[in-house]
Amino acid sequence: MDALGLIKTRRAIRRFKKEPVSDKQIEAILEAGRWSPSGINNQPWRFMVLDGVRKNFLAEYTVYSSIVRGSDKVILVFLDRGESYHYEKDLMAIGACVQSMLLYIHSCGLGACWLGEILNKRAEIEKLLAIPKGLEMEALIALGKPAIIPKAGKRMLLKDLLVRPKTKVKG
Repeated sequence: MDALGLIKTRRAIRRFKKEPVSDKQIEAILEAGRWSPSGINNQPWRFMVLDGVRKNFLAEYTVYSSIVRGSDKVILVFLDRGESYHYEKDLMAIGACVQSMLLYIHSCGLGACWLGEILNKRAEIEKLLAIPKGLEMEALIALGKPAIIPKAGKRMLLKDLLVRPKTKVKG
């Protein structure tokens, strides 16, 4: 499938089969994230992969606990503040990193759900996982083999998303 096809067919997967995702697949997913764009190539992302009891412990910190428990593994994505040169730009890089991993996951026939609501409990999670100072959790990706593939989502028309300039620029 071409890149636009992957983008258009990727869906948030919230129910997973009870089948393992291999370490080799996880390494390839992280590799996809590692090659994402970042300002001045600072690569501000750091990753933590959890499964089993450690993964399930995170379920207590989100209203989407069933997604976390049902997944085979989760990938936590952190911003390394020590490598950060501009906070907002680095957050955009983290978003690009997550999107790269989501698209790669989809391309492999796996499924994933990007959870952001769990950030409401960021400080508690970082303390309980003994996350090194300077790393800030920015995302959780729950992943596994999809049990259900949702139907295509609706999108606004492109013409309704375009912003037109109101003033004329001379020259």
